[in-house]
Amino acid sequence: MSFLRGFGRKPVVDPRGARRYTGQAHAIAARDVHFSWDDVPMHYIPGEAMATHVINVMHLVLPEGERAMSATLAEALPLITDPRLREEVVGFIGQEATHAASHEGAREHLAKLGLDVEPMARKMEWLVDKVLGNRGLTGKAGHAWLCERLGLFAAMEHYTAVVGEWLLNADQLERLGMHPTMLDLIRWHGAEEVEHRNVAFDAFMHVDGGYARRVRTALLASFTLAVLFLTTAGHLHRKDPTPGKGRCWPWQLLSATRREVIPKATIFVTEIPKYLHPRFHPSQLGSMDQAVRYLARSPAANHAAR
Repeated sequence: MSFLRGFGRKPVVDPRGARRYTGQAHAIAARDVHFSWDDVPMHYIPGEAMATHVINVMHLVLPEGERAMSATLAEALPLITDPRLREEVVGFIGQEATHAASHEGAREHLAKLGLDVEPMARKMEWLVDKVLGNRGLTGKAGHAWLCERLGLFAAMEHYTAVVGEWLLNADQLERLGMHPTMLDLIRWHGAEEVEHRNVAFDAFMHVDGGYARRVRTALLASFTLAVLFLTTAGHLHRKDPTPGKGRCWPWQLLSATRREVIPKATIFVTEIPKYLHPRFHPSQLGSMDQAVRYLARSPAANHAAR
């Protein structure tokens, strides 16, 4: 299978953390996935309203963010001289576009079930357009802003890889009876996040790689993601029309975290030192073998073969 080319090759890292491309690496490409939402209920983790809405944050926050990330990486392509990294960036852009479309489909399904997702979705569109766009800058200012966005997205991709690894190991979701379609969506997405965990970081290091910018953008990305996570999850719970959803969503959030139904929100603090270590490289995260194995059996990723 082509996506296993060179599997297991270890990256060579220079003193500042940038990868040197030697030999052939793991090939990254978008997959033709298909999800059928027809029988997915509002609370697709039975008895876990707040945990369900924490997963729903992905459907609201990720589509616009991933499109902005893809646009930024595409903008950086002319500056990437390494052929292998260029190939990885192109594959990354394709995967992120597929992620955005898939989560948008889930969001539309939830809206049909009566969950008011549009206000938060519009806010995300505004945030991405006004804050993370290229702003029409040129010259040195345009290059500096491109490097800043690459740094932000490299840090954000660190968190998606960490969460992706968690999802691949979260057997408790199956035990709780999470709907298989939604479980496949988040595990397929998580597996691809582990699969392309290096790309945004390597692109940032190739185009800029400044440690001061890496620190600044990591702190900003961590704070932004934590705020988006809490405000979006709270909004979704308040807008949930289900009578039995429970009242105190912060308590439900803490309970779900303690029972490991959802990832710990403390990752927005505990992961910062790891990411900022001078010798850090994303290849240290997760298991590529586990990710590729899941992708080989994902129902959505393999629907065309059936």
